[in-house]
Amino acid sequence: MAKEPKAPKTPKVKETDPTKMSRRRQIIETYRMSKEHDKRLGLWMLGTFLVFGAVGFGLAFLAFGGSTFGIIVAVLLAILMGFLGMMVVFSRRAQRAAYHRLEGRVGGGAQALTMLRRGWNTEQMVGFTKQQDMVHRVVGPPGIVLVGEGNPNRLRALMISERKKHERVAFETPIHEVVVGSGDGQVPLPQLVKHIQKLGRQVKPAEITDVLARLKALDAQRPRVPLPRGPVPTSMKGMRGNLRGR
Repeated sequence: MAKEPKAPKTPKVKETDPTKMSRRRQIIETYRMSKEHDKRLGLWMLGTFLVFGAVGFGLAFLAFGGSTFGIIVAVLLAILMGFLGMMVVFSRRAQRAAYHRLEGRVGGGAQALTMLRRGWNTEQMVGFTKQQDMVHRVVGPPGIVLVGEGNPNRLRALMISERKKHERVAFETPIHEVVVGSGDGQVPLPQLVKHIQKLGRQVKPAEITDVLARLKALDAQRPRVPLPRGPVPTSMKGMRGNLRGR
């Protein structure tokens, strides 16, 4: 009796969600995509490794001398310092390349907000127009931060509308408005996260929890429109967790 032909194997789909990738895979994908916008990334990393490695070797050699033990310690310290310096440079230049890719893209501001550390709650597209203008909300130590991106003229009315909605449910909470862009009074995308973090601490952690609870009722009335997603690091979570310089 003839054997039935085996069914062809289903090809594996390449995972593009950084939260589901291994740390090694995240680093490789981040390097690959950063290299597209920063052609000298590899040279910078190599140069940093050699310089920091030389400094580490010199310090250990001065401290322990030219004995066998001293040479071993010097080599180990050179590798450690070289690798540390290389990863710091990689982190900074990869972050710059990621912002460069996000500039001008729909939802770029929302993706940049994922770089905020713990203690910040971000909701994407709490307000939007048919022309793809949008307002995102960040709740954290400064209070409520409404972040708008799109056409400044259309955003003006949208920001006013969102501010009124939030004032009704969180009237005692400070509300800040930020517009992403390169015009007057706007915040460039690469500076968005730092700008929000510098707004100060005006709300205590316990108050933040209360504000989030109040905003749930407001969010329940909104239609949910998902943002377009792309490969790493369009969502910058993976790079944030693994490559941020310490």
